[in-house]
Amino acid sequence: MSNNTTYALGAVALVLIVLLVVLAFRWTRDDQSVRNDGYGPVRDAGVVAVLEADGAVLLGKPDARNTLEIYEDPLCPACGTMESVYGQEIAQKMDEGALAVRYRYVNFLDAKSGSKDYSTRAIAANECVAEAGDGPVYSKFHEALFGDKQPSEGGSDLTNQDLAALAADSGAPDAVISCITTGTKLDAAKTHAEAALEALTARMDGRAATPAVFDGDTKVDVNNHEWVVEASN
Repeated sequence: MSNNTTYALGAVALVLIVLLVVLAFRWTRDDQSVRNDGYGPVRDAGVVAVLEADGAVLLGKPDARNTLEIYEDPLCPACGTMESVYGQEIAQKMDEGALAVRYRYVNFLDAKSGSKDYSTRAIAANECVAEAGDGPVYSKFHEALFGDKQPSEGGSDLTNQDLAALAADSGAPDAVISCITTGTKLDAAKTHAEAALEALTARMDGRAATPAVFDGDTKVDVNNHEWVVEASN
């Protein structure tokens, strides 16, 4: 093979490599672009939080047009990514009365937390905040829980006092802070999380993974950037 041919093939290969890198960058950037960036958590006081008997947290206006179910583990990094990308869009749809969400929390990542029980303790904190019924406060707490403060798998995590501080920063009253710091709902949260995991496993044919979003019996494809909009129509 001549040197000219070798150089030509090398140039083509270099161009292809650069093109692939550019496309990969664009794909990653587009995938991670935040929807409705700047909106923030729920604003409308008409949005309420309801702690249901099975530990699910229903967030939205009572007359919301549609209700999604979202399964999350507080330590799940993919859940954190989904919330950072779509959380503000969901919040706006809640304020508009177009959407409500029933959050169901699982704790299968407990063992991967530094304390070995972080997911369960974070779920207990969620229940404390939700029980107070204030939608905007719960939304702020939920955003904080899956935002920059979310621990990494295998690393240190948040103490009950840290979780209580997040709740206080979100506007939760003293009774909620005490509920979190004393671990009042820890046993209930463990029971609820185990039941939620069993239900999720059944809905996903034995392969439970989070985040998992359901619109009725239909599993939502969260890789479709328009899924929040479509669920709100």
